[in-house]
Amino acid sequence: MSRILIVLFVLISCAAVAQAQLSTKSKKAIEYYTQADNYRVRGQFDQAISLLNQALEKDDEFVEAYYRLGLVYQNMKNFPEAIRNYEKGLSLTNDLRKQKTFWYDMGEAYVAVGEYEKAMKVLSAFVNNETLNKTKVERATSLFKSAEFAYKNKDNVSAYIQKPLSDTVNCFATQYFPVLTADQQQLIFTRRTSNDPNADEDLVISRKNEHGRWTTPVSISKNINTRLNEGTCAISADGRKLIFTSCVGRDGIGSCDLYETKKIGDDWTEPKNLGSNVNSIAWESQPALSADGRTLYFVSDRRAGMGRRDIWVTSLDDNGKWTKAVNAGKPVNSVFDEISPFIHVNNKTLYFASNGLPGFGGYDLFSVEKDSAGWSTPKNIGAPINNHDDQFSLFITADGKKGYYSHEENAGGGTRSRIFEMQIPEENQVKYRSNYVSGIVRDKQNKQVLSARIELINLSKNQVESLVESDSINGEYLIVLTQGADYALYVNKEGYLFKSLHFNYSESFDFKPIVLDVDLEKAAIGSKVILNNIFFDVDKYELKSNSITELKRIIRFLTENPKVHIEIGGHTDNSGAAAYNRSLSEKRALAVYNYLIANGIDKARLTPKGYGPDQPVAPNDTDVSRQLNRRIEFKITR
Repeated sequence: MSRILIVLFVLISCAAVAQAQLSTKSKKAIEYYTQADNYRVRGQFDQAISLLNQALEKDDEFVEAYYRLGLVYQNMKNFPEAIRNYEKGLSLTNDLRKQKTFWYDMGEAYVAVGEYEKAMKVLSAFVNNETLNKTKVERATSLFKSAEFAYKNKDNVSAYIQKPLSDTVNCFATQYFPVLTADQQQLIFTRRTSNDPNADEDLVISRKNEHGRWTTPVSISKNINTRLNEGTCAISADGRKLIFTSCVGRDGIGSCDLYETKKIGDDWTEPKNLGSNVNSIAWESQPALSADGRTLYFVSDRRAGMGRRDIWVTSLDDNGKWTKAVNAGKPVNSVFDEISPFIHVNNKTLYFASNGLPGFGGYDLFSVEKDSAGWSTPKNIGAPINNHDDQFSLFITADGKKGYYSHEENAGGGTRSRIFEMQIPEENQVKYRSNYVSGIVRDKQNKQVLSARIELINLSKNQVESLVESDSINGEYLIVLTQGADYALYVNKEGYLFKSLHFNYSESFDFKPIVLDVDLEKAAIGSKVILNNIFFDVDKYELKSNSITELKRIIRFLTENPKVHIEIGGHTDNSGAAAYNRSLSEKRALAVYNYLIANGIDKARLTPKGYGPDQPVAPNDTDVSRQLNRRIEFKITR
């Protein structure tokens, strides 16, 4: 027998076996069934449905046709019709091989409509009878855990209050992935002008007016939006750094890449590709920025992940370059899909969506908390936010009281996404709430605005928590303060004395925004700075350990300015005897003096002096004023 005849014989034999395995003997039904599958695999579902229905007209006990019809409806996300056909087909067969096929897909469909008991039954049957397909067993086991979790927790509903934003905002065919600045005055999101998933995507911005209402969204910038797609984005807390997704047409590395643009004054810079340390030849999207814009989370389907889509993370190095992205790892990522990350401005709470962790079905929203040991076990945020539909695209405000998300709904034969706002019940709010300080940095003498470097340091850890810069055009800055720490805030610019500010948020529950303009004094003879982060116990002159950050700041200044000489002045309020206060203030100045000498500063450049109550900066008539007068400061003497 020739090779060609052998191949032909095998193909005919395989086709005959396949046909023999079908439950129908109707040749016409088989013909319609076979034609339908050609349309199904190409996504031409209407034609596939028509042909499968014709097959069933020829034989209404055609088991495989019911299964394929259910599969088509499931691909269309019409789960009730999928279930109806699955159930009918399953009722017609006792063949275990065919039953397993039904059980697996029925389980997913039942979860998708919230029929959790039925899902557990068929998924359990599948797992107990399937011995070969380990991938499907793993997926069925994951779905079973979700169904079990949802069944146990479906009645544990938190008191979220949800409502769509007004039609002023939800004015497009579809809108999704909202993000806000920390002051909640700017809302940025992606919009499409039609329900066609291939339609042009642009980024738009809505601002609150003087009445606190959102205004009509407008294009964020002609420098950002083009005839190409500009999709999901992330914004820094101060609204001055934007990372967004763009697919095809730009200077891309993969199918979709992440790009960065910065706002200087009122204008956005030309977007730049984040480069190969972040983007790959695969797909990158759905960015999330830390409050200071220096840490970036995003989603990628690159091969090195744990699942098909994983969350990755990168950060800026000391040279302002993005480091090589790394997988966020367990427990955030699973062997399934994790998408839509959002890092709260507290930089401790990460929200994301997963279809691989126990939930209510589809993509559920989860949160994890970061501490010194890493990320905590993911926590499902619960009903009613999570249900059997897909949930993603969550944003939580700095104070933790409100959330924004996009909600998909059926509309005109397709789906439409609208932006919703929700009030979060107190028991579900973030553990560490945040506030912010904002203002303008200026030259003290001429009031010209300055571009300055602003650092927030956790005093107990002597660790930089946040680093931002004021705008070079208008001098504006905004930096986030998070509950649970004692902070030093430094405003620095070359040629000027640094500004030292102190914020004790270790036990603070007052989260009103702070507006604080900062005037920097040029580093010249006679200029001085109050050292607000030098600490002593009452009536003591030993430096407390949380003074180290400030002391190192002085050393850095003196090292960078080797010709400068300073006086270290100690001051008190007017409580008690003046002579005692002068002695105490001199001892405190000496404590700073001795620390600086011990750490390499030439004592010839330093002069300690105690002034006691003789040079108050505020009236000694209130506790607050007296506290202002109790201080250490240094003054440039030459």
